[in-house]
Amino acid sequence: MTTNEAQESKQHLPEHPARLDWAKLAPEAYRAMIRLDAAARKGVEPTLFELVKIRASQINHCAFCLDMHSKDALAAGESAERIIQLSAWEESKHFYTAKEIAAIELTEAITVLTDGFVPDEVYAKAAKEFDETELAHLIAAITAINAWNRFGVSTRSVPGHYTPGDFG
Repeated sequence: MTTNEAQESKQHLPEHPARLDWAKLAPEAYRAMIRLDAAARKGVEPTLFELVKIRASQINHCAFCLDMHSKDALAAGESAERIIQLSAWEESKHFYTAKEIAAIELTEAITVLTDGFVPDEVYAKAAKEFDETELAHLIAAITAINAWNRFGVSTRSVPGHYTPGDFG
């Protein structure tokens, strides 16, 4: 393979355009989401907050939120290894604490409501690891990221341009 052929084979596909800028078109809704996110964040440890957001975003296929929260997690001191392993956490539980696993399981149960309600055993495990105030904030954080994901995937928000500190 020539150098020119190698360079051509590494060219990335073009970005898809965003469908619309919902934050500009619905600014009150956007500001309400910012407030919800900020309120939920106050009760959850920063790296755990980002792990929850990454896991929900993986499930919901929100590339924009994956980009944002992976970068935010790294900026908050999270390791690349734990971020990479998150999509396969059941096979790599040893990377996480019992509290983090409880949060990840709760994230999955709340995110995938099409499978039914949040199972009692998942909720009980989270309730064992978090006090009631922490648990309320965790549920708010999971709910907020699921809403953000729905905005991101429905409007096709474009990943790759976020820098930590841009949001909020």
